[in-house]
Amino acid sequence: MGIVHPFLWYSDDALEAAEFYVSVFPRSRILDVVHAPADMPGVTKGAPFVVRFELDGQHVEAISAGPHLQLNAAFSFVVDCADQAEVDHYWDALLAGGGQPVACGWLTDRFGLSWQVVPRRLMELTLAADADPAGSARATQVMLTQTKLDIAALEAAYRGD
Repeated sequence: MGIVHPFLWYSDDALEAAEFYVSVFPRSRILDVVHAPADMPGVTKGAPFVVRFELDGQHVEAISAGPHLQLNAAFSFVVDCADQAEVDHYWDALLAGGGQPVACGWLTDRFGLSWQVVPRRLMELTLAADADPAGSARATQVMLTQTKLDIAALEAAYRGD
């Protein structure tokens, strides 16, 4: 049976990106680094080429294959956070070294990969079947004004405070 996993294209820093990601997330490690063969166009012979790693237990592969393709926000990893401390931790860690905050819990790390750093509480407040529709609408409106998500502000909006 096949295994489905993400495959990420980087211009020339797949190994650096993978090393960064495994430093941020528990249950993560580099599995293998394949170096470029001599006949690979646009890639230096012997340079790190394909990197296989686990990211919080999820198998991921990355390639350093030149600027032909670029990462964009059409693909993102979601970081499902238990509380505000986790939101703060992962938000700060993923922005380190030149990442850019976007909006509504989204950011782009310094390698160009998009992330959604989302507290579980957001889904409970906005999408749960048993949520109060008016409270959900208020929480959603507040979420749309935030960059890093703030659970206390979302809960206050839900309550109508």
